[in-house]
Amino acid sequence: MRSRQRTAISNKPSAVSRQPSAISWRLAPALVAALAIAAAALPSASRAQEEEQVGLARGTAVRPVTIEDLDGKPVDLSPYVGRRPALFEFWATWCTNCAALEPRMRAAFQRHGSQVDFVVVAVGVNQTKASVKRHLGRHALPAGRVLWDSNGNAVRAFDTPATSYIVILDRQGKVAYTGIGPDQDLEAALARVTR
Repeated sequence: MRSRQRTAISNKPSAVSRQPSAISWRLAPALVAALAIAAAALPSASRAQEEEQVGLARGTAVRPVTIEDLDGKPVDLSPYVGRRPALFEFWATWCTNCAALEPRMRAAFQRHGSQVDFVVVAVGVNQTKASVKRHLGRHALPAGRVLWDSNGNAVRAFDTPATSYIVILDRQGKVAYTGIGPDQDLEAALARVTR
């Protein structure tokens, strides 16, 4: 008799419906993604400070991968990892944060370009090698090398969350800084790895 009572009780409709929470849980990933996109679109100096921990964690040893140059020739990133400090920017022609970050990149390149390898990784999303070349023909970037990541090898190896993502490696090839957006303090980050 007791088991029948339990069954009867458990089959009764609840006073609190569970359906709305099921719907909100299904929508949660989309809501989180929308909020992340909105937050990335709002630059602020305080956010830049917090975002030093985006992507790879500090102290992580980067796994070098092979990507391409703009002529389609393979380029192994090993020479940029663990020999001297290196700055990697994940960039796109259409990225407004990348354009806004460019003055800071240019100043950092002028000051530290002889001590630090500056590598721009053009992501293979909504652009082609040809469009990147055209852009560079009209507007040179502050970098020693501009490379092409057509199949996302570098994006995955560097745990890239978005364009305008900067990763600075120390002389041992370990992550010393990560950040995203136009308000990054590249000067302070590079000063720490060039001492």
